[in-house]
Amino acid sequence: MFNIVLLAPEHPGNVGNVGRTCVLTESRLHLVRPFKFDFSDRFLKRAGIDYWEHVDLVIHDSVDEFMDYVLDKRFFLVETGTDKKYTEVDFKDGDFLIFGREKEGIEAKLLNKYKEKIITIPMTQKITRSLNLANSVSIVLYEALRQDGFNF
Repeated sequence: MFNIVLLAPEHPGNVGNVGRTCVLTESRLHLVRPFKFDFSDRFLKRAGIDYWEHVDLVIHDSVDEFMDYVLDKRFFLVETGTDKKYTEVDFKDGDFLIFGREKEGIEAKLLNKYKEKIITIPMTQKITRSLNLANSVSIVLYEALRQDGFNF
């Protein structure tokens, strides 16, 4: 089982799409507070997330608490600005794939501390925008699943 981590997610639609991907790939979703939206059941249902009860979900109270939780495990920070492509990683069952906020990405403090764990999805430099968060999760997760033989 792979672990998808969203650090302080901002948009419920992205969280919903990632949650659906996790359900369909038997991956665990870790959400790290603070959230930038109302996380109540009513809000999620209004966003069209009727499968939320099937998400294997772990909520962490802070980035620091999450990093303590994951420190003895294999993890990768998915972010722009590195030369190491996600396709160059030999993913293993149980890995944690960590994604930052939609606008700010992963905070510099973490990136500086774990430089060797940063991987990226190659994209053109012609536009200053990045891929959508849910799309980025799918790209990297499906590479990890492919390497693992789609064992779900």
